Amino acid sequence: MGSDPLYAKYPDLSLAQDIFTLTNSAATKVSQQNALKKLQNAISEHKMAPLYRHLAHKTEGLLNLAGEGTAGRAAAPTAKQANGISRITAGSAGVQIPWDEELYERLKKENEEELESFQKEEDEAAEKAGETEIQAARGKRAEFWSRVGDKEKALAAHEALLEKTGVLGTKIDVVLAIIRIGLFFGDKILVKKQVDRAKTLVESGGDWDRRNRLKAYQGLHLLTTRSYNLAAPLLLDSLSTFTSYELCSYSSLVVYAVLAGSVSLKRVDFKSKVVDAPEIKAILGAGEDKLAAFTGAVSSGPGAGDEEMSDAPAGSASATPTPSSKVVNLTTLGSSGDTQGDAETPVDFTPLAGLVRSLYNGQYQDFFLALAAVEENFLSLDRYLYEHRGWFVREMRLRGYQQLLQSYRVVGLKSMANAFGVSVDFLDRDLAKFIAADRIPCTIDRVHGIIETNRPDDKNKQYNDVVKQGDALITKLQKYGQAVRLRGSERG
Repeated sequence: MGSDPLYAKYPDLSLAQDIFTLTNSAATKVSQQNALKKLQNAISEHKMAPLYRHLAHKTEGLLNLAGEGTAGRAAAPTAKQANGISRITAGSAGVQIPWDEELYERLKKENEEELESFQKEEDEAAEKAGETEIQAARGKRAEFWSRVGDKEKALAAHEALLEKTGVLGTKIDVVLAIIRIGLFFGDKILVKKQVDRAKTLVESGGDWDRRNRLKAYQGLHLLTTRSYNLAAPLLLDSLSTFTSYELCSYSSLVVYAVLAGSVSLKRVDFKSKVVDAPEIKAILGAGEDKLAAFTGAVSSGPGAGDEEMSDAPAGSASATPTPSSKVVNLTTLGSSGDTQGDAETPVDFTPLAGLVRSLYNGQYQDFFLALAAVEENFLSLDRYLYEHRGWFVREMRLRGYQQLLQSYRVVGLKSMANAFGVSVDFLDRDLAKFIAADRIPCTIDRVHGIIETNRPDDKNKQYNDVVKQGDALITKLQKYGQAVRLRGSERG
């Protein structure tokens, strides 16, 4: 199984979500006030002087839009600013964190005293103890900088720690800590580089637990870069073996996995890995399905028993029966004792369950309503999903259109609009965008009020691709020939 993970406590990624909530216009005032209180308590408790200055300084703080300094009014953060915390604040006044110079100086002084104690411990270890004690002191310093929210010094300390570490498992833990620093500050380039680094280390002999933890890290990173098709299998596989509670809560993982699978998986895979998956049935399923998943009547594990799920009754996920309560507390579900920290906030999965059920059963009006609810309750409130919410909603509409049209040669424009619960004009405009982008093979005849689908001809497509590629090759050869002739004439 391997040793317990090290350096997994900091940074606290839930604080990054709180910072996002403070600046998110879609968040309620209550949630913003709760986030502000939690953030202020964390700053005081963990002595986060660097992060406090980064966010709340009267002239330089990213969340200080009131302009308390001599400059009159501080400029609102823009999307082009350096780190992810500033990026998510664009376009929203949000809630300000009051700046207290006395508090900052006190926190700064306490930070300096703590650093001095680490240095003293390291010096004493160098004189009287061995390399293990020296590494322990270096590890405390690295965790300290992650805890107080100083990105650059945290990265430098972890790199120094990694350089002096010889144990493979510890090296992987350090790299995973660097990934979380990148996620905290929204540095996608750093995260990608470190994920590749961690994969190399794991492939060189990492234990089972760290392999599974990296799977969740990689899936979340791919989610933030809009690679939902690559993120889906990793996140779905992580559901049955999830232990990375330092990365996100189990309820968040469920949301990410279901959304990624819904938008990217083919219908057969969508049924086996999302609709019929026991881990997801235990949360999103109706009463009988949920009971079967909890009691083990449905085997758990990624892909377990997929061959036996094809005869599941379609009526079990019909439009009418919605369980009386979909508010689920996942504090213990999928956890391993003390691995998980604080109890999770109960999550209402009703919109997500409705999205999965209506998409698979072809209840398109319910599907559009559920999609709007998912955007409001999940996409607009999560720091990883917010940036891609418009794309996700558009892709899910496309998926609904494709699923209906693939069953028909000709569809009435009005009947299709009624099926989705939208106006004919809206459907016409929306379909036109996808048709122009070659995402849906069909044509709209407004005169006769019909939509004609064009069945894709694979052989014809292959022929056209060969012709295009041949033309491109001939053009390149002609340019090359001209360049050779020109050089020859120059030599002559």
